[in-house]
Amino acid sequence: QVQLVESGGGLVQAGGSLRLSCAASSRTFSRYDMGWFRQAPGRERQLIAAIRWRTGTTYYADSVKGRFTISRDNAENTVYLQMNSLKPEDTALYYCAAGNSVDDFGSWGQGTQVTVSS
Repeated sequence: QVQLVESGGGLVQAGGSLRLSCAASSRTFSRYDMGWFRQAPGRERQLIAAIRWRTGTTYYADSVKGRFTISRDNAENTVYLQMNSLKPEDTALYYCAAGNSVDDFGSWGQGTQVTVSS
């Protein structure tokens, strides 16, 4: 299990940007696939971005492709989500997750709220 702590959420106007950070406690952070999920009220939690540890390959949901960028700094045990051109429909609780693969996330953060006003 990895302890994860997200930060960087907040209130922003449509068209604005935010950068989320997720700090991990594990000394083997560099060997975890990392993902960002979000959950809006009344909706299921959705994987929106992921990055594989072995290849650095990234995945994005269609809803965020071209606007969001996931990256990681293994020296700082941190994964980031740069969010640009934010829309009101991006409003959600954002979680980061760590796992042995992008199909198996076993550790979760507590979430950080992102609210985009129109």
